[in-house]
Amino acid sequence: MTEMTRRHALLAGAALPLCAAAAPPARAAAPMMGPARPPFNRFTLGAFEVTTILAGTRTVPDPQTIFGLNVEPERFAAVSEAAMIPADRAQFFFTPTVVNTGSELILFDTGLAPQGTVAALAAAGYTPDQIDTVVITHMHGDHIGGLMEDGAETFSKARYVTGAVEFDAWDMSGDEGFEAKVRPLADKTRFLDDDGEAAPGVTAVAAFGHTPGHMAYRLESEGKALLIGADFANHYVWSLAHPDWEVRYDRDKAAAAATRRRLLDMLAAERMPFIGYHMPFPALGYVEALADGYRYMPASYQMMLD
Repeated sequence: MTEMTRRHALLAGAALPLCAAAAPPARAAAPMMGPARPPFNRFTLGAFEVTTILAGTRTVPDPQTIFGLNVEPERFAAVSEAAMIPADRAQFFFTPTVVNTGSELILFDTGLAPQGTVAALAAAGYTPDQIDTVVITHMHGDHIGGLMEDGAETFSKARYVTGAVEFDAWDMSGDEGFEAKVRPLADKTRFLDDDGEAAPGVTAVAAFGHTPGHMAYRLESEGKALLIGADFANHYVWSLAHPDWEVRYDRDKAAAAATRRRLLDMLAAERMPFIGYHMPFPALGYVEALADGYRYMPASYQMMLD
């Protein structure tokens, strides 16, 4: 036994150089690539093709200066902790939506500036001159900012659609963004009231409060429906889950809260997906009605199952 043990040891030792020669050479660790997020998400809704595009995102400090203005800081902090998000910072997302109906390409809202929106469109495979119709849900700067730059239209071949009440509310207001970005396009703009048709299968839904004439839009195709909700709820916890929490940018805070509850009840009852302009990208989700409020449910694979 001893002799065999020594023999095996000698054989094993002799094999070591061969093993070393066969081992792959050591390499440096792969470089860190940095965080990344695809700038678009595409799915079908009946015969429509819907693409959300990330026109911009940024971190904002002190979110309770924007959300939950009528809530004690302790309550705001507790709700944030329960949702596993910090109470002292928030990530904002700016998400226009492209809808291809098969007969026209429609862009809903235009981001903060042309550059971010055009870059996101390019990533999704579109060029600005392919846009047939631009629908503006309301006149805040992060929705109209991409319309023009230095007097030049970003979507030079497009016609425009917006709510009549919204346009009238901003007309003669002296707002610089409206004057620079929207008024020059007035002659090319069609104005809608509640339940007006922006295009076949695209219907305006009055969602007043955030701004005087804020509009959402209902898409319907082949029995499938989706709501482009714009800014009726601007955060999935501090606004959607708690619709009575006041939001700094809601012009009429009571009307905005009533609109939130009405649309959230509709979305929950119909189990309808919606796109929220400021929801976490890709901005697509559902609403669950709870005994004491609502819960945002990000879409998973539902829209992949046709």
